[in-house]
Amino acid sequence: MPQLNPSPWFLILIFSWLVFLTVIPPKVLSHSLLNDPNPSDSPSYQAEAWSWPWS
Repeated sequence: MPQLNPSPWFLILIFSWLVFLTVIPPKVLSHSLLNDPNPSDSPSYQAEAWSWPWS
């Protein structure tokens, strides 16, 4: 049963994680956001007290 031999599969696992952790994150983090997540001209809302008819 050759699939029980961990030698080649362990190296594949290590190299794939090495690629995932070194190559992919800088590529993903280099993208810029299209929309500003904190718009400065957003209106502020005031909460009003509710008038319950049974209270």
